[in-house]
Amino acid sequence: MLMRGAQIVMECLLEQEVDTVFGYPGGTILNIYDELELHGYGQKIRHILTAHEQGASHAADGYARSTGKVGVCFATSGPGATNLVTGIATAYYDSSPVVFITCNVAEHLIGKDSFQEVDITGITMPITKCNYLVKDVTKLADVLREAFAIARSGRPGPVLVDIAKNATAATCDFTPLPRSEHANHGRLAALLRRASHDLKTPEPDHGDIQKLLEMIRESQRPLVLVGGGVIRSRGAVPEFRKFVETLDAPVASTIMGGGALPGNHPQFTGMIGMHGSHASNMASAECDLLIAVGCRFSDRVATNPDTFCRNAKIVHIDIDRAEIDKNVLTDHHIIGDARRVLELLNQGLTQMDFSAWKEHVFSRKEVPLKVDGILHAHEVLETIQALTDGDAIIATDVGQHQMWSAQYFHFSRPGQLITSGGFGTMGFGLGAAMGAKVGNPDKVVVHCTGDGCFRMNCHELCTEEHYHIPVITVIFNNHTLGMVRQWQNLLYEKRFSQTDLEKGPDFVKLAEAYGLPGFRAKNQTEFEEAFRKALTLDTGCVIECAIDKDAMVHPMVNGGTPVTDFLLD
Repeated sequence: MLMRGAQIVMECLLEQEVDTVFGYPGGTILNIYDELELHGYGQKIRHILTAHEQGASHAADGYARSTGKVGVCFATSGPGATNLVTGIATAYYDSSPVVFITCNVAEHLIGKDSFQEVDITGITMPITKCNYLVKDVTKLADVLREAFAIARSGRPGPVLVDIAKNATAATCDFTPLPRSEHANHGRLAALLRRASHDLKTPEPDHGDIQKLLEMIRESQRPLVLVGGGVIRSRGAVPEFRKFVETLDAPVASTIMGGGALPGNHPQFTGMIGMHGSHASNMASAECDLLIAVGCRFSDRVATNPDTFCRNAKIVHIDIDRAEIDKNVLTDHHIIGDARRVLELLNQGLTQMDFSAWKEHVFSRKEVPLKVDGILHAHEVLETIQALTDGDAIIATDVGQHQMWSAQYFHFSRPGQLITSGGFGTMGFGLGAAMGAKVGNPDKVVVHCTGDGCFRMNCHELCTEEHYHIPVITVIFNNHTLGMVRQWQNLLYEKRFSQTDLEKGPDFVKLAEAYGLPGFRAKNQTEFEEAFRKALTLDTGCVIECAIDKDAMVHPMVNGGTPVTDFLLD
């Protein structure tokens, strides 16, 4: 049937079973927005208009992370497209599948510095799995189908499709193609193979599997390190839990691995690295075999690559060959999807017993928690845990509150922790929380943030209120850029340059200005009362928590030093 390009975009979204799009309109993308009204696509696909394109990008990302589906974001050309860049990079570094659809000026205006023209494909080339500039309407459908396939395949990630405005107005024949038939569609199948070589992740080498099983049998002190790859791999978590319980080894986690193993599991040692637990960091120095599944050994994990797990044989399991030996040299590796690798390992692994090793690892004493009438971060997170039965989705920004959330909330499932681990994006949390709530309407979603982060995208409260997205925002307000101040405190001789935030706004009044209730809490009792009230409201709200200005994240290891050299104990 004959359709104009804008309608083809909508039909392709329906083929992909897209139910929600986050975005912001503008001149070049108006033909696509017109389709929401002209042919009633707005009744089939919910569009959420955010206050800023960056908020839309983070919302689409949070939706993807919490549901496992591909998120979708719209934006116009020029500044509309460049406002997505931070959100695209955030998704890229954490392997989150989002398709960003932007529109550019008409083809005859490209390259002429036209009004609101920008080379967004050139700008985003380093931070997307793949990107496209579509000038020909006849190619539009297959490009969009390919974009979704690439976003969700292999190691997931963001894909950008930039469409010249003339291609959204031009018409061509469109043939519907159910998603189940895409891999068999001649032209599309060829495009998919050429773009991603093979969407079916190669089968892990069975010899590599056997070698790891042999290394396990020879080990006396194994340690498992789980990363975000296990969270991203569909169906990997049950296989992972079976593997570690059969192995009977201690399990440490990167921040992105939160939820792969319940935080209160008897084998879980906590986070590893710069703010890792004593148990995790010391175990990494004492183990004789490290099995890392789906992590990339970033500088926040392997703070000093030369000394990381120096007494161990290191085995790296990852879907992306490029990650092997990139940051830490390994003794053995297995390339493959985490679920399939773990499935094969479980077939060959017999029940092990490392009771003595586990007892030694868990004998490490952790930093004692304070209870003295002043509101502490652990009390806030423990209260959220208790009042939601540990079932809440936690979306964070970046900084001290992020580390506290990872340390004190016991995540029990994939998609429960939504955080910017790789790119470290301040301002990520509120948009991501909204996306998570839209994708999981039956779950309590809590946005944990600091006063510095919240200022960056707090305008999205208007989106939260208008669309009735009941996110509970909890501000850890210490009137400073807390993590930066912590570094200044410990490493810069208390020269607190430009980190004090002793200024507005009044966050309670700000919430009220957006039509949302706001609360203040100065102690644990007041916070519990406010949070209980928030749980009864069918609306978003803001709870400001008074946190001591010099509260710190414990423990802490300085960058570039071994993970066992605790700067702050």
